[in-house]
Order: sequence, then structure tokens, then C-alpha cells
Amino acid sequence: MSLSLLGWVLACLTNYLPYWKNLNLDLNEMETWTQGLWQVCVVQEEVGMQCKDFDSFLALPVELRVSRILMFLSHGLGLLGLLVSGSGLDCLRVGERQRKCKKWLLILGGVLFWTAGVGVLVPVSWVAHVTVQEFWDETLPEVVPRWEFGEALFLGWFAGFSLLLGGCLVTWAACCSQAPLAAGRYAAAETQYLRHPLEMKNTRLTV
Repeated sequence: MSLSLLGWVLACLTNYLPYWKNLNLDLNEMETWTQGLWQVCVVQEEVGMQCKDFDSFLALPVELRVSRILMFLSHGLGLLGLLVSGSGLDCLRVGERQRKCKKWLLILGGVLFWTAGVGVLVPVSWVAHVTVQEFWDETLPEVVPRWEFGEALFLGWFAGFSLLLGGCLVTWAACCSQAPLAAGRYAAAETQYLRHPLEMKNTRLTV
């Protein structure tokens, strides 16, 4: 659960960070361009960072448009996975006697985490693939600056694999765990509750 939560938070950061691509100008080393899914920024040593949002969604390249949709879908699935799997945790007393229901909630949460991880890895890998193709495009003159990988791509890969691994661990734990869901004082209270009718019955037989 902690690993999945970490991956979901990092995925949200990846979506809004304007560091998916970096562009270093050889003619002006004091100026660096960065690009994300929502805006393009220029970093200058004297002025600092100045960003401008993209004017039109339809004017964006297809990989950026699809990436926006998939990232939002991943955020929704990840949040839903946190809520569903959180409801199936052993530490919650709600539904503690419905062990089978809690098990299926954990399995469903793990599947949602896994799907959210795929939803992050696909756009990040797609943008990285397009960046590599454009970088080695022989039709462009050598003097033309080329975009390179930004820090947000690596953060997105880490977030996606964290969600995948977290989802697999949650599902595996739900399928393989044989421990009772009620623990501690709840388990003791339930045992005492079940033992009380037996003691009353034995007392009546003795009398």
C-alpha cells in the first residue's frame, strides 16, 4: 500500500512538472528550454524561469494529447485503488467478519494499481520514444537543437513501476495470506463472544 501510494503521488507530480523534455542551446548556454504536458518554459540565469501554457489542446502533437488523457486516467484509477484496497485492510474493524469480501477488495485494489501503473508507463515511454526518434532524425540539419530526456520522464518511470509492483504485492498478499482478519482485542472479543453461549449451555447441563 505504501509503495502504491508513493507511485500515485509521483505520477501526479510527473503529470504537472514541465520537465518532460530539455533543450540546451549551444549558441546560448545560459538559456535552457523545458517542455511538459501543459506548458513550455525557458530558464535564464538572469531572469529565472518563465513558462507559457499551450494555447490549444488540438494543436498539440498526438503523443502529448494521448499522454494527458492517460495520465488523468491513471490518477483516477490510482485513487480508486487506494480507496478500495484501503477498505480491505485488516486494521479496519468495518466488515471484519466478512473476510472473503475484504480479500476481493484487496485483489480489486491491486488490479487498479497495476492498471494505473500501465497508464503512467505508456505515455512516458511514448514521449521518450518520439524524443529519441527526433534526436536521431537525419533529415534535420546538425545545427538544429534537439530535445532530450527531462527529469520528469525518469520520475514517471519510477512512479509507474512503483504502482505495478505495489499492485502485484497487494494482490499477492490478498491471495496468499491465511491470517485472520480480526486481530488483537477484536479477535479476543469475538472469541469471548463465541465462548459465552457454550459456557451458559454447560452451566445449565450441570444444574
